[in-house]
Amino acid sequence: MSTVSAADLTPHLDRDTALALLQGAIRTPSITGDEAGFAAYLGTEMEKRDIADIETAEFAPGRSNVWGTRKGSGGGQNLLFIGHTDTVRVDGWKERWEGTDRESPFCGELVDGAVWGRGACDLKAGICAALAALSLIDAAGIALKGNLSFAFVGDEESGQEGSGVSAGVKHYADQIKSGAVAGPDFAVYVEPTRLNVYAAQMGFFIADVTVKGKSVYFGFPEQGHDALKAANLILTALYAHSDDINARAVHGLVGRSFLLPTGINAGGYIAVPGEAKFSFIRKLLPGESLDEAVAEIEAVIERASTNPEITVEIAYPAGRDHRFGGSPCGIDTALPAVQLLSAAAEDSFEGRGAIEGAPYWSEAPFFVNGLDVPAVYCAPGDIRNAHTTEEHVDVEEYWAGIVAFARFIIAFCNQER
Repeated sequence: MSTVSAADLTPHLDRDTALALLQGAIRTPSITGDEAGFAAYLGTEMEKRDIADIETAEFAPGRSNVWGTRKGSGGGQNLLFIGHTDTVRVDGWKERWEGTDRESPFCGELVDGAVWGRGACDLKAGICAALAALSLIDAAGIALKGNLSFAFVGDEESGQEGSGVSAGVKHYADQIKSGAVAGPDFAVYVEPTRLNVYAAQMGFFIADVTVKGKSVYFGFPEQGHDALKAANLILTALYAHSDDINARAVHGLVGRSFLLPTGINAGGYIAVPGEAKFSFIRKLLPGESLDEAVAEIEAVIERASTNPEITVEIAYPAGRDHRFGGSPCGIDTALPAVQLLSAAAEDSFEGRGAIEGAPYWSEAPFFVNGLDVPAVYCAPGDIRNAHTTEEHVDVEEYWAGIVAFARFIIAFCNQER
C-alpha cells in the first residue's frame, strides 16, 4: 500500500492548469447527440499526458467514444476511470443568467469559488479530475506498476429523442468482452458524489400505460367505457403495490423500493374519456430482478382492469443494460479498493469519503453485472445542481478531487520504488 498522503501530493498540483482543463471541457458543448467535439478534446488531452493506445470509435454515426491506457512497468493492477461525455440541454440557462458572467451555459467561469456551466458538475469535473490526477502523479515524480486506463463514452443522459440509451458504454463494454480492450480490475465512474464513494445504486424501469375505452357524449355516459375511471382504478392498485414493496426490505445504502406515478393525461372534451395515459417509475434495490418486478406490475394492472371493454397497453421506453430499464447493483464495501478510495477522499477533503448509495441510476451495472468488474461512483460535484441552471462545481472540491484520485491511483496501481 502506498504511503503517499494528500499533503505529499498537494504541493505538486498545478491549480491553474487543472482549472484551464475543466474550463476548456465546459466550453466544448456536448449535449447528448453532439459528443464528438468533446471526445476530440479529451483525445488531445490524453495525448498530452502520454496516454498510449488512444482509440476513437463511433458508437453511432457522428458520435464517438475515446479511450486509452497509460501502461505501468508491470506487477500492478489495471484501474479504469470512466465517465460520459454528454450533457443535458441548456433550456432556460441564458434567461437565468442574462447580463452576467454566467450568461452562456458554456462559460466555464470561476464565480464565487465555483466553476459554472453545463456539465461542470455532471460530469466534466470528474473527467478532468481523473486526467489532472495523472498530471499530478507525473509532477510528483511517481511511476506506476499497474496500468491506468481512461474511457469516455457518450449517450448516458436522457432527454434527447432517439438518444440516452447508454449506446456509448454498451459499445465500450463490447470491446472488453471481445478482448479488444483489456478489462479493468476496478472501475471508478466519475458521476458527482461530493467525493463520497457510492458502492451501490438503485435500479429502475419506466412504464408508459395507455388505457383505451370508448368515448361518447357526456349526456349518455352509460353508452361509453370510461378510460379515465379505469386508469384511476389501476393507479389506486399501483399505489397500494408501492406500499407493499416499500415494506418488504431496506438496503443499507440504497434505502427502500417504491413506485411513483409521474404523469397522467386523459380526456379533454365534454365526453366520456376514451383514452387515458399515465407513466410511472419503479425503483429497485440491489438483488431485485427487473423481470420479476415487471411481471408483478403487469399482474397488478391486470387484476385492476375489471372491465372487459377496456384495453391496457404497457410500454417500457427506458431500456439500458436491460430491455425494461436499468439494473440495480452493489459491491462489497469491504473490498480493499473501496476502502482505499474512501481513505484517499477523506485525506484530501475533510468530511468526505463516506461510503454511500447512489440516489440515481448510471452506468456502473455494465461493469458490476455485465463484466463482473467491481465499480463505484466517485467525483467532485453535487448531483443536486446537475441538470439545472445552477450547475457548478466548487473549485476547492475539484482540486481536492484531483489529489484524492492521484492518491488512490498510486495506492491501487502500486508505485515504483
